[in-house]
Amino acid sequence: MKFRRKPRETVDINLASLIDVVFILLLFFVVTTTFTRETQLRVDLPEAVSGSPAEDQQVKQIDVAISAEGVFSVNNKILAKNDLPTLMEAMQKESNGDTNMPLSISADGKTQHQSVITAMDAAGKLGFSHLRMTTVEAAPKS
Repeated sequence: MKFRRKPRETVDINLASLIDVVFILLLFFVVTTTFTRETQLRVDLPEAVSGSPAEDQQVKQIDVAISAEGVFSVNNKILAKNDLPTLMEAMQKESNGDTNMPLSISADGKTQHQSVITAMDAAGKLGFSHLRMTTVEAAPKS
């Protein structure tokens, strides 16, 4: 007995709607994604009534940030160890031996004095002559 076969229907998948859904999902993930910068330290700068604003920010400089816990970062790169030789090595690497480059120290208001002295000592031993301490302007008292 021979059965008659039905002719096969060609099955097409409409990819236009699938592509639309994929692009909408892509747009959703791009819009809802948040980017965080894990390498920066949280530094609450101390206040000062007097001082001068920073010169031209376009000039390349070295920024040494010190957190309240005494963690050092040089140009937003957190150092593995918080000691003088590691800090000097990082500053030397960032400056490429140019000691005329401006050096800015930004220490949290609650940082131990020893950490700030360590940063200043590293700058002095390397021969930096343009040293700046960063503060925020104090709000006027009424």
